[in-house]
Amino acid sequence: MGKRSYHHGDLRGALLDAAEELVHEHGDAGWSLREASARVGVSPSAAYHHFSSRDALVRALSVRVLSRLGEQMADAAARAADARQGLVAAGCAYVRWTLEDPAVARLAFGSGARDRDAAISPHPHDVLDAELDRLVEIGDLGVEARSGAEFAVWAAVHGLAALLADGLMTLDGPVAAELHTKRLVQAVLTGLAQETAPPPGFPAARSAHTERRSRGLAGPGDKATPPRTNHSRPLRTNHRPRHGHQHAQEPRPPAQ
Repeated sequence: MGKRSYHHGDLRGALLDAAEELVHEHGDAGWSLREASARVGVSPSAAYHHFSSRDALVRALSVRVLSRLGEQMADAAARAADARQGLVAAGCAYVRWTLEDPAVARLAFGSGARDRDAAISPHPHDVLDAELDRLVEIGDLGVEARSGAEFAVWAAVHGLAALLADGLMTLDGPVAAELHTKRLVQAVLTGLAQETAPPPGFPAARSAHTERRSRGLAGPGDKATPPRTNHSRPLRTNHRPRHGHQHAQEPRPPAQ
């Protein structure tokens, strides 16, 4: 896509749009802030009023796309027939989102997901938390087994998504990917349901987001997907993707 003129007041949003397009076209490392500025039709100095560096633009883009992932997971879970299927649906949304644009997903997982100061809303971690809490509420998951269960589910779905995105595992189309995701999440839930409690001294897992919450930095926007009862639909944010990518790029080697 070529250079376009900038004729509106949201330069920050336009730069984020341009950066996402560049990642989609050239990968997570094959572009610069200068290129994003040129695509919008402004000088680099104008871009610096909003982003002090390419890294700052990458962090902001990561927050945007991870919030998009969280919203897609929450929407998928809300449409499910029951709590167990809600968690399965959230897992399927995670894998599907990753495969729709592996380069954008790789950038987000490599930057925003590790940023302890990123206020991502709704956060994918919180969506998994909420669905697992629902399982506890209805008795499908023991209270003792609930501790850290979101990391077991996250590790499973992220592992599958990464294997597929990096070409280490091959499936014939999105339907096959969804079927494998469903089987995987169901298997994790079956294992958790058989667990009475983690063994004594079992190490607790952490992420940038859980550390942010533990430091008391999680505000109203950080946990926008509370546990739900009666399958009521969660409050949705106003964020919507400015543009979607329907076709995945060829897999790229993971960043070192």
